[in-house]
Formats: sequence, C-alpha cells, structure tokens
Amino acid sequence: MAIYNFSAGPAVLPKPVLEQAQREMLDYQGSGMSVLELSHRSKEFDSIIKDAEQLLRELMAIPDNYKVLFLQGGASTQFSMLPLNLAKGRKAYYHVAGSWGKKAYTEAVKLSKTIPFDPILLASSEESVYDHIPAFEPSAIDPDAAYVHLTTNNTIEGTAVYHLPDTNGVPLVADMSSNILAVRYHVEDFAVIYAGAQKNIGPAGVTVVIIREDFLNDEPALSSMLDYRIQAEAGSLYNTPPAYSIYIAKLVFEWVKKQGGVDKMEEVNREKSGLLYDFIDQSDFYTSPVKVAAERSVANIPFVTPNKELDAKFVAQATPLGFKNIKGHRSVGGMRASLYNAFPRQGVLELIDFMKQFEAENS
Repeated sequence: MAIYNFSAGPAVLPKPVLEQAQREMLDYQGSGMSVLELSHRSKEFDSIIKDAEQLLRELMAIPDNYKVLFLQGGASTQFSMLPLNLAKGRKAYYHVAGSWGKKAYTEAVKLSKTIPFDPILLASSEESVYDHIPAFEPSAIDPDAAYVHLTTNNTIEGTAVYHLPDTNGVPLVADMSSNILAVRYHVEDFAVIYAGAQKNIGPAGVTVVIIREDFLNDEPALSSMLDYRIQAEAGSLYNTPPAYSIYIAKLVFEWVKKQGGVDKMEEVNREKSGLLYDFIDQSDFYTSPVKVAAERSVANIPFVTPNKELDAKFVAQATPLGFKNIKGHRSVGGMRASLYNAFPRQGVLELIDFMKQFEAENS
C-alpha cells in the first residue's frame, strides 16, 4: 500500500534526497564520519553550507546585495528578530491573513512593551476566519515606517498572496515558510524573506533568512543570537548551526534544480493543486473554505464535507488507506491536503478517487 503524507510540516521530502542521505549516513564522502558527526568548522561542512547557499541563490535568483542566513529557532523566532533589528523607534505594519500572521503581530505587540517601536495592524480577515486576503489602502501606511510584514501562504487556512500589494514605498518583509520554492517571487521585491525549512526545504531545525544588506542593523540587538549583522558576519556560524538540517536542505535544493527549478515546480504545483480544486468545485458534497479562487494556495488545500461528523468519518477511513495526516488543523477542522514540492501527483489522483467513493457512500 502506498503511503501519501499530506502533513503541513514536518512534511514529505523527496525520496531521492532521503535515499542519498541514507547512503551517506555512516560515511559522508569518504570522511569516515556521518554528517551528524561533522564539525561545523570542518572543510566538509564548509562545502555543504556554501553549496547550499549558492544553490538557493541560483534557484531564487537572489541578488548579490542580499545575505543568506541559516538560523535556528524556527520562523517564529523571526517574529522577534525583525522588530529587534529593524524597527526600534519606528512603526511596523502587519498584514494578517491567517493564524501565523496573527502570531507575528501578537509577538510584535508583546515586544513593544519593552522595546520602543509601534506595531500597527494594517488589515486582518480574522472576523471571517481568514477566508480571504484582506485589502488595505496604501495611503494608510506611513512612508517612514520600518516595514510591512505579510505571510505569502497561509498554511492553516489555505490562502496565498501571489500579487504583492502596494505598500506606499515601505519595504516588504515576508514569512514565506510554506510556499518558498513552490511559486516564483522576485527577491528584490522584499527587504527580508524568511522561511522555516520543514515544508519545502528540509527537516525542522533550520530557518532560511534572506536579507538585503542595507537592512542589516547598525545598532547591536538585544542578543548576539538575535542579531542579523552578527549572524551575517559570522556566515551563520556564530554558534553551532543545525548542520544536518542544512545538509538535507542542500540535497533538496539540488533536487529542485534537477526538476527544472522554481518555475517548473510552480507549473507542477499548479497542475497538482488544480486537479484537487477542480474536483472540489464540481462536487456538491465537498467545499473549500477559501472565498476567492484566485487566492487559493497551491501548497495547502483545506476542504470540508457537509458536517463535522462526516469530516471525522472521512479522516477515520482515509488514514488506514495510506492517506496520512489528512486531518485539518485543530483550529479549523475539516481536512487539509498539503501538496508541497515533493508530494507526488499520483497521491492527488488517488485521494480524488477516495473522495469520489466517500461521496457516493455518504451523500
């Protein structure tokens, strides 16, 4: 029986990557050591982290005036690092289209009690359970603000921002955790991009930060570990980095390149997700909670049956058939199919077949 992992993260990884990691587990390139054992100061790991950075630069077309950092603490630590480094004594705007955007804003508000800056809620769709991307007037933004923060893909709610909003000239900062490398964004449109690895990049443990050099802080941050300039000047080696996660990320970057790069991944992802969206749209049994079709995520697809009892029955029957982690996030219920880069097209087709059968038996 095939197993299809629909988890939103930690998520499915490319099988060739796992197989290569398996082959190199006990002896990395003749070193006699596992990557798990390598010193982060060794020539072997120096090659790993430099190759990882170069591959990511190539895949995302990252300009030379941006630093690429491999940090710890997950994307959630960036909720604090951003205002600590960029917003002291200034305003920072937060566009909240999902649960993670709200967490970023909430953390900023908490931090503003001790660090002098002014976090402002620019727009939110919380009242309608984040079923759409909220709009705002660019004129509402003070042009002297430090940044506008947005989340490009809302993992829980299944919405995404594909066309960047007008921010009245204020730099954009993006949490790109769940659709980095899955759709094409132009890095030069952002001052900072950050992403937890555990969706499209690799295992949990490393967070990628892409930051324009002129946004590196001039004043020391509260902690050296939370200081972009210190981390950049140390080449992400201020302390022992999450070495194995960076190694897997490098293998994933190589795999994405072999698939044809980010543009090819987006083409494949839109085709995969389109199959499932088309089936949901023609069904009278399943519905999508996302209000605007153009805002649908290609990475995370939530859907529901006519009632919660049938949702629970769907999950209970799907799981032993190999459709793993299909249950929706606890905050919204229903089901969620996360179709990241490594998720196979065949898994979407087999899920649709099961959905057809379940509908026939329960409608």
